[in-house]
Amino acid sequence: IALRKAGHVVGYLGDGINDAAALHAADVGISVDGAVDVAKEAADIVLLRHDLGVLARGVRNGRVTFANTLKYVYITTSANFGNMFSMAGASLFLPFLPLLPKQILLNNFLSDLPALTIATDSVDPEQVMRPHQWDQRFIRRYMIAFGLVSSVFDYLTFGALLWFLNASESQFQTGWFVESLMTELFIVLVIRTHRSLFRSRPGRILTIATLVVAGTTILLPYTPLGAIFGLVPLPWTFMLVLVGITGLYLLTSEIVKRVMFARLDRYEFPKMAPHS
Repeated sequence: IALRKAGHVVGYLGDGINDAAALHAADVGISVDGAVDVAKEAADIVLLRHDLGVLARGVRNGRVTFANTLKYVYITTSANFGNMFSMAGASLFLPFLPLLPKQILLNNFLSDLPALTIATDSVDPEQVMRPHQWDQRFIRRYMIAFGLVSSVFDYLTFGALLWFLNASESQFQTGWFVESLMTELFIVLVIRTHRSLFRSRPGRILTIATLVVAGTTILLPYTPLGAIFGLVPLPWTFMLVLVGITGLYLLTSEIVKRVMFARLDRYEFPKMAPHS
């Protein structure tokens, strides 16, 4: 009980009658198949084999699952928050829709494909070696920080398309479609790790899905299928500018990520909140 009040998640292993109260009070009560009935009834988990390695593997798999769940939450919340600001702002000053409804649906569909593979992603060893907590305040700050960074580069794209490249309505929509989708795809590779982007290898399925969708995004405006969604071929100068903006966005996001995760790693454990 004292450990739980201090903010720790507590597991208790016991097999006797005297262990029943502690098994019930712990976050996770663990007993064995040969324990007395009272202990087994009070426990949350009953081990059928006399092998404590099962616990170690279970903890590791749980931390991997939790880490990948957080990745998905970080990515989806920050992307949606940023897109909301970008779409609202663009709709105020543009005489046309910044993206057609069918383009928004296609954008969401394509960006969700790599996100669905995050469950298979690899996790850095340091993320597995110690427990992590669900910190809603940090998630909120993360969403706001990365959402605003995303919006800043969306507005930079708007300015480049309108005033530097003199884009038409269709070219503007296509250009933002490409930039928005490319940034959403590659930000996954930045956010998925506390390390530098180049020091942590993503999972194979996530890498393949990201590259396939990125290639599809670049080629789509030049295909008949792209025309169905209102996309038009872009000159090579447009693509160079969009690639440059995407690269600058990833660099900025890497810096913001390091600052935020450094603060999280520094304060996470002293400020752990107990589970309910």
